[in-house]
Amino acid sequence: MKQSFLKYTLLVAITVGSLFSCNEKGEKETFSKTTASSKETTNLVVDFKDTGIKIQPTMYGVFFEDINFAADGGLYAEMIKNRSFEFTNPFMGWLQPNSNKHSFNLKSGIASAIKYVGNPSNRNYCRVKINSDKGYALINEGFRGMGIHKDAKYNFYIAALKRSGDIKKISIQFIDKEGVVLGETNIVPTSTDWKNYTAQLIASKTEEKAQLKITFEGTGEIDLDMISLFPVDTWKGRKKGLRKDLVQLLEDMDPGFLRFPGGCIVEGRTLARRYQWKKTVGPVIDREILVNRWNTEFAHKPAPDYYQSFGLGFFEYFQLSEDLGAEPLPILSCGIACQFNTGELVPMEELAPYVQDALDLIEFANGSINTPWGKVRNEMGHPEKFNLKYIGVGNEQWGPAYIERYKVFEKAIKAKYPEIIIVSGSGPFPDGDYFEYGMEELKKLNAEIIDEHYYRSPEWFRENANRYDSYNRNGPKIFAGEYAAHPKEVEDGPKENNWEAALSEAAFMTGLERNAEVVQLTSYAPLMAHIDAFQWAPDMIWFNNLQSYGTANYQVQKMYATNKGTDLLSITKDGKPLTGQENLYATAAKDADKKEVIIKLVNTSNNSQNVIVNLSDKRLNSKGTITILTSEKLVDENSFIAPNKISPKETEFELKGSRAEVNLQPNSFTILKYNVR
Repeated sequence: MKQSFLKYTLLVAITVGSLFSCNEKGEKETFSKTTASSKETTNLVVDFKDTGIKIQPTMYGVFFEDINFAADGGLYAEMIKNRSFEFTNPFMGWLQPNSNKHSFNLKSGIASAIKYVGNPSNRNYCRVKINSDKGYALINEGFRGMGIHKDAKYNFYIAALKRSGDIKKISIQFIDKEGVVLGETNIVPTSTDWKNYTAQLIASKTEEKAQLKITFEGTGEIDLDMISLFPVDTWKGRKKGLRKDLVQLLEDMDPGFLRFPGGCIVEGRTLARRYQWKKTVGPVIDREILVNRWNTEFAHKPAPDYYQSFGLGFFEYFQLSEDLGAEPLPILSCGIACQFNTGELVPMEELAPYVQDALDLIEFANGSINTPWGKVRNEMGHPEKFNLKYIGVGNEQWGPAYIERYKVFEKAIKAKYPEIIIVSGSGPFPDGDYFEYGMEELKKLNAEIIDEHYYRSPEWFRENANRYDSYNRNGPKIFAGEYAAHPKEVEDGPKENNWEAALSEAAFMTGLERNAEVVQLTSYAPLMAHIDAFQWAPDMIWFNNLQSYGTANYQVQKMYATNKGTDLLSITKDGKPLTGQENLYATAAKDADKKEVIIKLVNTSNNSQNVIVNLSDKRLNSKGTITILTSEKLVDENSFIAPNKISPKETEFELKGSRAEVNLQPNSFTILKYNVR
């Protein structure tokens, strides 16, 4: 992720080219499809001779970063904001509707934040003084509200300590904006020591922006902490777990890897605010919260209430990777804060703790339960190893300072764990001085995998489908770790995830797949965004408190990931790869496990095109399938109202002898698939 000025500077400098045309008056208008078809026929040849090039299982994965409220308020299903009163303003997210301390009208009661003594992680708790039995209440607003579904069950948790008086009962209610009760339960506090209480609410109505109201009956003083609320129906039914619909969208992609915990949040605005994985494991109550580095990064999208509770921490990321059948790919700080912010450097003589964090993480993932960090994993309920194979050093740092620090990490990791594959970074841009310097220096070091990032126009993606054709086959492998097409002159938000952007990515991805000998991991970024709390767009998955949907870009990623194959085949026109000639792009593969041949075809023309794919292998079944992803207009996008507007349609498709004769629809992505007998 880049800072806002970088995003807009890049995008202003790049023209989209194909999104707009001019009418007779010289006014801009968007292209729409025509029904015209190209009179000429393009002949393609698939060579079934083994190229010897494997498509890695990690070819298509997902990259998760806690931006756009993707963790707290998103994937992590906690519904209470500031549950332990640890925000800089301890009562941010909480309301006291019948107590006005500013006018000293405290007849009902008042809540105050109290600091723990000697607890570095959970520093605060709430002390409530109820002065009269008049229904003093606290209300939590949730993350832009709370999404509740009719008849769904929700578990409420609270730690409480009765200090004085007689607090007889605590009522817990879902309410709407008018205060109407939408579900209710209660607890009876009994202990003068800290005690955990649980209760369950059942929602009587579906509401996107509900709140939670906590009302006290009786008088006296009571201390509260870790006030928490989760749906019962979480991913795999885990208590205090992940939001089910969001994980399901990920599982449906069948990703080869999960990169976490992000990009720039790894670095932090300062080193003190970097992501420190050791603070995100162990009991959730002991995980120290952190101000999210995106909270005030963009002046036009301030989010001062954006914090990281780390309920979604490194253990949960590893567990999620395991659930998805994806390789875990953690990225760690290399001792450089975000260079678009402070660029703060840890002195080389003080780098050892950062390196030790990397070594300890490998032990946490792969060590026996008798090792210090393997024991922590075991105590969290996972004695089995996570079988970590990859680790990333730095996000998108650049310059000599990064190379100098990378060398230290590489030496230490390889000395202790030579089997671990290290991912390095080429900086924030796909070209220019930073990129050229980083690539050259990392090549000298025989880097194993280099991470490249690019946020550019749709036109750039179409024009760079041959980007990796000239890369050295004996050099470092490439991880296209963050990329997305950013259309110009489009309203900020979901409309940026339009069909032109997704189609252009589909064209570009033929080049990624065709160069599978070099490119071994790829992921779109960012992954998720809350519609009411996003800082950055476009994003692959959009959600609100009740719903979620995959964008057109998601559908492209899913089609590639679920149809990647195992071995690259050659597909050519006149002996040359199809990399945009006549606005056509193509790649072919076989899947040795499923005994399939998979052909991907992208037509970025506004006209349909006749294509004949010559298939010389006589073992192919004549009947196969054709899957088409397209939309009427390039500016079309999926939405909460029409989440499947742009979605693939699959039908049967029969060969004519050894030929697949297909009329590619205008602006379309097509996959042909045939079984081998």
